[in-house]
Amino acid sequence: MKRPLSKSQIVRISLLWLALCYLVLTKAERIDGMTIVMLVISAALVFIPVYKSIKKNK
Repeated sequence: MKRPLSKSQIVRISLLWLALCYLVLTKAERIDGMTIVMLVISAALVFIPVYKSIKKNK
């Protein structure tokens, strides 16, 4: 069974994801539907486990 994430791990993961989104959005020649879909899917892959971990900590 996995241990829940600590608060510092959650903050680091969130900041890294935000940095990645910033890089993608600033370096993209144009922001189209595929870029937005990619960001939404990456947000789900990052924040669903974070949400589950927060829920398990309570």
